[in-house]
Amino acid sequence: MDAAVLTTDLLVVGAGPTGLMAGLVAHRRGLSVLVVDGKSGPTRESRAIVVQARSMEILDQLGLAAPVLAAAQLAGRIRVREDGPAVGADFASAQRGDTPFPGARIFEQSRTERLLADALAADGAPVRYGCALVDFAADPSADEGVEAHLEDPDGPVTVRARWLIGADGASSPVRHLLGLPFAGVTDEATFCVADLHGVAGLEPEALTARFGRRRFAILFPLGPDGHGRLIWLHGGAEPDQEEALAGAREDLGIRYERVDWFSAYRVHHRVAARFRQGPVLLAGDAAHVHSPVGGQGMNTGLQDAHHLANLLADIAAGLREPAQIDRYEAERRPVALTLVRIVDRAFGVIARPGPGTALARRRARDLLGVVLPRLLASPAGRRLGGWLGQYRIHYHPVPDGAPLPRWARDRAVGRRLPPTAHNREALRELRWQLHTYGADVPAARPSVPEAVAGPFAFPAEPQQELRGDRLYLVRPDGYVAAAWPLHAGAAASADVAEALAACGMRV
Repeated sequence: MDAAVLTTDLLVVGAGPTGLMAGLVAHRRGLSVLVVDGKSGPTRESRAIVVQARSMEILDQLGLAAPVLAAAQLAGRIRVREDGPAVGADFASAQRGDTPFPGARIFEQSRTERLLADALAADGAPVRYGCALVDFAADPSADEGVEAHLEDPDGPVTVRARWLIGADGASSPVRHLLGLPFAGVTDEATFCVADLHGVAGLEPEALTARFGRRRFAILFPLGPDGHGRLIWLHGGAEPDQEEALAGAREDLGIRYERVDWFSAYRVHHRVAARFRQGPVLLAGDAAHVHSPVGGQGMNTGLQDAHHLANLLADIAAGLREPAQIDRYEAERRPVALTLVRIVDRAFGVIARPGPGTALARRRARDLLGVVLPRLLASPAGRRLGGWLGQYRIHYHPVPDGAPLPRWARDRAVGRRLPPTAHNREALRELRWQLHTYGADVPAARPSVPEAVAGPFAFPAEPQQELRGDRLYLVRPDGYVAAAWPLHAGAAASADVAEALAACGMRV
């Protein structure tokens, strides 16, 4: 049978949250998109469950926050629970004022996939399920041009695309076909996950820590009537469901009525050697994997996808030079490396099974109950809340050690623009924009590409992180690309030209 031949701007392999986000953003930015996955439909298991504040901001930009807010279980507190009184801390309070979505939303991966897949279908770009990647060919020195071969229920399919995104999970066939190393370690202990009903003592709107004689666990609220998820490290051997849960009952004092889902697996802490080889790029678990403790994995993948799809759309529109494709790896790989390093450290200190680690945890328990609330109420707690919510990620505008040009000296440059009640609608437009905040006089439009909207004048930003004497250049992903000093409402032409050149923008 002759293969059907399809042509598209972007082929996305993998229809998990990362791949679906990449496809949806790229399609809404005007690219032709084909998202494929060998599975028959969206994931049915809950799997990843935490949606952090920055991911909510992205979903809001796409008009998809309301369904999550309506169906998700809010978790804004961390509770430390033992036989005595419970103590804890409100991490959502450390995020209030910095994000419209303080706290974490417990919203299962299956729901996230369905939400994004339905949005793609409604936009006229439905996922092609049951369609698996066989292989592909691409020049590793080229910026564009991929020919991929797929196997579809109706027969073979050849896809010719400008770019291919591998969002196909930790065992990524795309990464294997590229031959890219996936350096890191595999944890010796077995990670266990159980979705339970009728859990005794489950507190709504709180993540609950449990301390045992050998084990440590975190309990996430999933819904009413004691519906929750328990995650813990069991030990070296891979247990079956009853063995693992028996250990949780005996050591952690967990009581429940029934089990919905259970999984046990080894945790990997790995980052791909590169996130890009020619016109083929990796995102999400295909590029980096780490412990689920902390609820960062799916959120990091969603931000990979959002960042990358906007970058490719800028290049496709002729707004940025093709060489700017390198910016994806330059900005997102350091995020993955930092995340793996921090999560590894926390994973080793907090979750390691055994009597020695457990003793240290128990000794630290009462101290945490006193220190953690005070920490979260301090300026350091605000920073901690931003890192946990993933809206405090910083993309450095120039290489480390290089002098900062005038347009990059404002602390907002390279950071996500603080959302306000006034700029929310503007940020939903998925386009480059010029903003002022509390400016004394209207800002003149500098010599920037026609596709850049504005300048838009907004009232002063409540947290006073944006200055009234600056004109801010904002990327479609909501990050500040440049901040130009204003004199009599105008930015210096040389500053503007220098910043645009650094962004690879075509005037």
